[in-house]
Amino acid sequence: MTAESDRITRDSLVDALRDLQADIDRDTQPLLVKVAYGAAAAASVLIGLAYLLGRRAGRLRRTVVEVRRV
Repeated sequence: MTAESDRITRDSLVDALRDLQADIDRDTQPLLVKVAYGAAAAASVLIGLAYLLGRRAGRLRRTVVEVRRV
């Protein structure tokens, strides 16, 4: 049962993990590009929304000064 071919060596584990990492990297690379574009778009929308809401709030709190000539 403990034949030399059945033993798991450090090198066989390293090779298997490198193969697994290569497969994961190959599969996730296109997804990372899509996630980056989505995050950039979401950030742009949030910044624009914050700007517009801040502008509106500034208008509502603005003091109106009336100048009269005497």
